[in-house]
Amino acid sequence: MSDQIKAKENLHIIFWLIKDFCWALNIKPVGMMMIIPTVSLAFYIAYKTRHHLSDFIHNLAVCFWICANATWMLGEFFNHEWRIIAAILFSIGISLILAFHLREFINKRRLL
Repeated sequence: MSDQIKAKENLHIIFWLIKDFCWALNIKPVGMMMIIPTVSLAFYIAYKTRHHLSDFIHNLAVCFWICANATWMLGEFFNHEWRIIAAILFSIGISLILAFHLREFINKRRLL
């Protein structure tokens, strides 16, 4: 992985932590603003790693995780029950990871 992508990942983590920190302290304006750079960088990183399937699938799962996390946060901020939407997004991310690893497992078994 390039140093440029690694630097973006590190910045992404900072944005994500700020967003979650604001969520924990109920700082709505900053928490909501942090969704944009956090989600944007997650999709940028996934796009940049699209040529390496393992990295791409894992980064795409992170995109769904962050979208789920942001949905849950917004639901709590505005007293809406959006956990089911968050659960669906989490499930998509988990399904991507499971499908990828199942495929890898099957492919390795075929080689034996």
